[in-house]
Amino acid sequence: MERQPDRITREIEILGLKREAAEAAGEELIGSEAEDAPVELLHTFWSSVVDYERAPWTTCLEELARDGVEVLPPDELDDERLPAALWSLIRAMAARQVYLDSTNHLSDRELYTWLWTEGLAEQCKVMPRGSGWDYHLDVLGSGSEEDTLLYMRYFADESARAEWLQSFPDYEMPAHEEPPYDRDRFLPQADHDPG
Repeated sequence: MERQPDRITREIEILGLKREAAEAAGEELIGSEAEDAPVELLHTFWSSVVDYERAPWTTCLEELARDGVEVLPPDELDDERLPAALWSLIRAMAARQVYLDSTNHLSDRELYTWLWTEGLAEQCKVMPRGSGWDYHLDVLGSGSEEDTLLYMRYFADESARAEWLQSFPDYEMPAHEEPPYDRDRFLPQADHDPG
């Protein structure tokens, strides 16, 4: 059991972290906390929120360039060189704690092109390596109708498809198809528990 003065000190620190996070974000941050959450867990959480809010904005392409990783435009890679360039890029991304999801519906060229034009060009926060922050690029993460259709067709299991139909009974569910490529199971994954 934590001693009462230590707990009070930590709670005061947490209030200060919440204020710092709000100042860094430029607005009040709204959230809820479990009443029985351990004070140390809350302190760690709010410290990470402050780190995130203070982190500068950039793109993964800019960060990879800072690491000396050359990412060539897709049209500069012929079909023979492209697979090696793609996997080299995927490994470089993982070294920066950037991970891919939902890629099996795309050819190597389509994925590389998506990374060049969208995924790695998207604004993101620069978090220090080893900070515990991972950045996930879900190719189908936009929430668009097209992405939802592709997710339901290639990636959603029967349970997810059934839940979707419960929420959206008029949705025209596509027939399930096996994705044309088998890449996702070979993609690097975070090697720590994000929780």
